[in-house]
Amino acid sequence: MSEFDIIIEKLLEQRNSYLNTLKHLDFELILDLSNDEIKNIEKLQTITIGEIKKIEQEIAFLTSKTDEKLQ
Repeated sequence: MSEFDIIIEKLLEQRNSYLNTLKHLDFELILDLSNDEIKNIEKLQTITIGEIKKIEQEIAFLTSKTDEKLQ
């Protein structure tokens, strides 16, 4: 397994963790919450989605680097 593969695997694990966090945050929104709690959850969702996007960009970059090395 190459260095890129290991890094990509770790990034995928981190992305999956963030996706799991989003799932739990969505579940919390169905509970009877105050407006402040809802705003906090929505803020956390936005931050989490931003982190997922960063990870996916990094995975795409590393994948393209791996493809370049194979050619």
